[in-house]
Amino acid sequence: MSTATIHGIIGYTITPFTPDGEGLDLPALGLSIDRLIDNGVHAIAPLGSTGEGAYLSDAEWDQVSEYSIKHVAGRVPTIVSVSDLTTTKALRRARFAEAQGADVVMVLPASYWKLSEAEILAHYRAIGDTISLPIMLYNNPATSGTDMSVDLILRIVEAVDNVTMVKESTGDIQRMHNIQRFSDGQVPFYNGCNPLALEAFAAGAKGWCTAAPNLIPQLNLDLYAAVQANDLGLARELFYRQLPLLDFILKGGLPATIKAGLRTKGLEVGNPRLPVFPLSDDGCTVLHQLLKTLR
Repeated sequence: MSTATIHGIIGYTITPFTPDGEGLDLPALGLSIDRLIDNGVHAIAPLGSTGEGAYLSDAEWDQVSEYSIKHVAGRVPTIVSVSDLTTTKALRRARFAEAQGADVVMVLPASYWKLSEAEILAHYRAIGDTISLPIMLYNNPATSGTDMSVDLILRIVEAVDNVTMVKESTGDIQRMHNIQRFSDGQVPFYNGCNPLALEAFAAGAKGWCTAAPNLIPQLNLDLYAAVQANDLGLARELFYRQLPLLDFILKGGLPATIKAGLRTKGLEVGNPRLPVFPLSDDGCTVLHQLLKTLR
């Protein structure tokens, strides 16, 4: 099993498309990855919500996964989201990511039908039995339609040896407190809700999974450093400074806002794939002003 240490600021990548939206722009993806790593993120996470993984064909998903892992080239750990609607498809993606050299796979139990707890557990067990990589269990009912209780999460961690960490994105800080309490601090958890970054670190989160470093990497890294130094006053100041932008990119939709933001920073990565619209002109104006205040 991979022994990569996952901590700190985990940067989520976009998936750049050609101007017609039909093809991948892998060189632009490479540039975006280099920017994140050069700016100091502690890990790279392709193909999540920001990376529009749900809107890619299998062939495109494979291309982005392989290219991302090879381009990162071990400079930092790579966490690949392998989520899919069926267990069979998620298994295929997990095996592919492992074969390419991913350090961790992230699994969100996406569903059309509401899944029972037994079905969710079986899904994680099947993936855990198939690969030897660590698995980051991902709880995000807003995108998956499935909300896992803390009790279920800890039962999955107990039942599946390589489910070793949890990304919590419900926006409920009590979930993180309860993971910490009921696991006796033995299960590492990571914040996936941007506006909870400060509270999550205070609750003991090992890291922050976020697309924000595409736009404001230094502020994100400085916040983590302040927390590590136990400087609550500085951490609070840094968090409130970036909070308006964190709120904006969450409410505006991560692919649309991050791609628009990268464009303002001189990197053209195309628009989100339909049915997702690009950020409106008014939205771009607001985003530009927010970024201007954070320079």
